[in-house]
Amino acid sequence: MADRTTPGGRAARRRFPGPLRLAAALALAAGLSGLSGCMGGMGETTRGTGDLGVVIERAAGRVQVVETTGMTRLATVAGLGDLSHASVVFSRDGRYAYVFGRDGGLSRVDLLRARVTHRVMQAGNSIGGAILQDGSVVAAQNYAPGGIRLFDAATLEPLADIPAIGRDGRRSKVVGLADLPGRRLAASLFESGEIWIIDAADPRHPRITRLDAGREPYDGLVTPDGRWYVAGLFGEDGLALVDLWQDPPASRKVLAGYGRGETRLPVYKMPHLRGWAMAQGEAWLPAVGRHEVLVADAARGWRESGRVALAGQPVFVMARPDGRQVWVNFAFPDNDTVQVIDTATRQVVRTLKPCRGVLHMEFTPKGEAVWLSCRDEDRVEVYDTASFARLATLPADNPSGIFFTVRAQRFGM
Repeated sequence: MADRTTPGGRAARRRFPGPLRLAAALALAAGLSGLSGCMGGMGETTRGTGDLGVVIERAAGRVQVVETTGMTRLATVAGLGDLSHASVVFSRDGRYAYVFGRDGGLSRVDLLRARVTHRVMQAGNSIGGAILQDGSVVAAQNYAPGGIRLFDAATLEPLADIPAIGRDGRRSKVVGLADLPGRRLAASLFESGEIWIIDAADPRHPRITRLDAGREPYDGLVTPDGRWYVAGLFGEDGLALVDLWQDPPASRKVLAGYGRGETRLPVYKMPHLRGWAMAQGEAWLPAVGRHEVLVADAARGWRESGRVALAGQPVFVMARPDGRQVWVNFAFPDNDTVQVIDTATRQVVRTLKPCRGVLHMEFTPKGEAVWLSCRDEDRVEVYDTASFARLATLPADNPSGIFFTVRAQRFGM
């Protein structure tokens, strides 16, 4: 029976003459050989991409390729330009990292072969980007010149250039670029005080919906379910909220006046909403110029439902994947500190002093560990999120952002 039904049986031999069978066999052998050697600069071990990631070495203009299972460095990739405010998105299969440099460079890095496949200088000053839901288009958000540029994800061929010119006629810095369901993007214009919803179904001819946001939106995010886009406002207390299920979408203010009647502290580093937390059905957000995390109940109109006092001004407020913990790092002079909030009790349950200059945090895919970049001490620390024990230390040259490929499966990351 096997001879009649398997690809190597008589039925297959009737469909393919001898020369074609030989060609098919050679092609299969070549494919298997390619898989076994797909690591290129990282040895000959066959490897998936699900536990890979990159650590930005900002001063050296390179990234480390790391794996989370063994907590080791696999390779380094250099030649990526100015990475002083670098961010990364991933292809949907997790193989390619798109690195956005501060100097406007956009690089496509093959994580399995540890090499740059494509690189373009697309702006004068860039601070990040996004990738469409289907993985076909990469978008860069730029400070100078202010705008958004779209590129083919496979080739980095330019597809569209969208100047960020608001209703007031001014060109703005673009922040908070995030991918949305339905081949769309959302972004905020800092000087113009607008939120744009960009339909990129035809990436060569994108369509823009303009919404009023408020004074100086400085960053933005989309919730994990893709429904809500939230922009923090630097020029006023509060946030701008867009319900992306509403047709047409509209922006409204939430948490307005959360610091009313109190003197705002000097802001030493802007909070990053991209590293925010959704946990227990609520949003955990860094308060601008305050030593607090704000808690907003998404099911009750995004009303404030609580605050948690902290050791300093929060920068990243990040939820463990199961939502039970929120980890917070801080601006100078408290950037040697990390605090852990239990979301069930809304209490700080652990204060850590891992190193000087904790710039970024990233959880492993299921949250059993968290990686911390220690910029001022040239290393990355890995902590167990249950016991808070240090699990590993990896040397790194002036590390900043840490990005794992699990982000490829999430909106807004």
